[in-house]
Amino acid sequence: MTNTTIFEALRQSHDKQRMLSEQLIQTSGDTEERHELFNELKNELFAHSVAEDRYLYIPLMMTDSGLNITRHALAEHHEMDELLEQLSETEFSHPSWLVIAKKLSEKVHHHLKEEEHGFFQQAGKILAEQQKTQLAEQYLKEYNKYLSKEKDSLTS
Repeated sequence: MTNTTIFEALRQSHDKQRMLSEQLIQTSGDTEERHELFNELKNELFAHSVAEDRYLYIPLMMTDSGLNITRHALAEHHEMDELLEQLSETEFSHPSWLVIAKKLSEKVHHHLKEEEHGFFQQAGKILAEQQKTQLAEQYLKEYNKYLSKEKDSLTS
């Protein structure tokens, strides 16, 4: 991982999140496909947010100029966690499951668009070039570690 920046590394996961959330809302009923896509999306979001919080948001929060821009993003991570928890607690065949899944998909798309079209530019001005590649290496190591773990709940 020589020249990959934290932003490029995050975008790879963002693309997966978009694809999985789109596929999830195309499913119906209590099917194996819905369960598999939901678990894959839940795991992707968890691994991404843990690693992103540690290796992008926390370093940015250590600077005065990064403090405010990270608060909104962290709040959105929390909102997505809550929607995932609602989905976990709702019968997969219940009509409200798809309603919640669509809210989650919209929140994911909104959050990723904000990050990629505003937050990354601001963060790019705060972080040094060397720091961007170091954070990418740390992020990818953490992301892959959490991606390979089974997660029953995002609240733990």
